[in-house]
Amino acid sequence: MARTREFDTEAAVSRAMELFWTRGYEATSVRDLTRQLGIGQGSLYAAFGDKEGLYRAALEHYRITLAAAALRGLEEGTDARSAIRTMLVERVRIAVEDNGRGCLVVNAACERLPEDAAIRRTVRDMQEASRDALAEVLRVAAERGEIATRHDPHTLAAFLVTFLNGLLVSSKITPDVRSLEPLVEVALAALD
Repeated sequence: MARTREFDTEAAVSRAMELFWTRGYEATSVRDLTRQLGIGQGSLYAAFGDKEGLYRAALEHYRITLAAAALRGLEEGTDARSAIRTMLVERVRIAVEDNGRGCLVVNAACERLPEDAAIRRTVRDMQEASRDALAEVLRVAAERGEIATRHDPHTLAAFLVTFLNGLLVSSKITPDVRSLEPLVEVALAALD
């Protein structure tokens, strides 16, 4: 008879997400994970298959928590420029925490691609969701006359996602909000 799992897998994934986010995939060993999660190696393998399975679960947890919160905040903003500014600055603030750990998704792209096709799909899906949400906000803002209509909303959204990715990589080099926040204003000039 199989033993029942004796740990909270959701809490374990959340703790693993923090460890992968801070240390990266390659620098995080199975031993590090079992210590951080307070479980045995057999339990980790039974619950997640392997380190890669736990990493994918951690990315998914990031998507449904932090990334989803950023998109909700974007959609709930009253005017597009303020909502986009808030989203960009908040992403930078999160990225500079813990001495510049960056963004888990951007870190995954930098560390695991192009070799890992499954991670590529996950990262691409998250980037597309961000781009689509931004494009909709920009489309509505253009209809309201809040922003210039000289750029296609999808192209402008793709630019902002690309800018944010670069900004998040930069946050690892210069983990200082005061140095990075003025760059957001430059990117927002594309809305004029």
